[in-house]
Amino acid sequence: MNDRIARAALTRLFEPGDRVGRTLVDRLGAYAAFRLATGAQPVHAIPEATAEELSEALRRWASRVPEVDAEKDLATIERLGGGFLIPGDEHWPEGLDDLPDAPYGLWYRGNIDNGIPAPSKCVALTGSRDSTSYGASVTGDMAYGLAQRGICVISGLAYGIDAHAHRAALAGSQGEEPATLAVLAGGLDRDYPSGNADLAAAIRGNGLTLSELPPGSASTRHRFLQRNRIIAALAGVTCVVEARWRSGALNTAHHAETIARHVAAVPGSVHSANSAGCHRLLKEGAAVLVSDAAELAELLAA
Repeated sequence: MNDRIARAALTRLFEPGDRVGRTLVDRLGAYAAFRLATGAQPVHAIPEATAEELSEALRRWASRVPEVDAEKDLATIERLGGGFLIPGDEHWPEGLDDLPDAPYGLWYRGNIDNGIPAPSKCVALTGSRDSTSYGASVTGDMAYGLAQRGICVISGLAYGIDAHAHRAALAGSQGEEPATLAVLAGGLDRDYPSGNADLAAAIRGNGLTLSELPPGSASTRHRFLQRNRIIAALAGVTCVVEARWRSGALNTAHHAETIARHVAAVPGSVHSANSAGCHRLLKEGAAVLVSDAAELAELLAA
């Protein structure tokens, strides 16, 4: 088993955010971590995890071991017109290396020949699924303006702000460089939500849909929250266009702030619950106030 196959296997064996799994990979490497986690080599103590934590993790992973078939997953993604990137590959996104818990690998579908732009050429636009007409209008203007400037728009394919961002970026595309990339919280064999399947196909025309999870993986709340760190790492600026007080978009902003990326927010009506999260970011000093694509481009250049 080589490093690529081991990492592909780990994306099915370990949940995103599994601290003990992360510790094993960091200390032993992907191949040795896989062998230990599946019982193929004896367990030995590691300083970063107690014996109880390691024992519990082994029990947790044991139920998944029969499902692990990296060669099958790799064949599936190839059949879907995609592949699997690992650190060191030509197209591995450099921004992911800034994460303390970078994905073990990145599954993709679409046109990899155009690559994944560096964070200095990407802006993430995120926000409420139940966006208002105001949020949709601002997002559309921003995404179109960014694409016109050759800046790639990163988002999560969800309804609302995400979908508006992807569509407007595609409309503003200036050529063969990816206008927009979508990061999903489940396997790439199913575009989620299914109502945005046509949008996902359009994105793959000159860009990519991406996930740290192998084909067949379901989207869950935990995986959505973990997915957000990838969106934040791929972009030099994360902009929250519309968000409620406890919106998941604020989680993306938090991840961006943690890895020293710029965070921006769009102000809205004080009467709109959909802007309460944006105002929270601005009030706490976590975000810069922006109102258009030019200001986002300026922040990105900084």
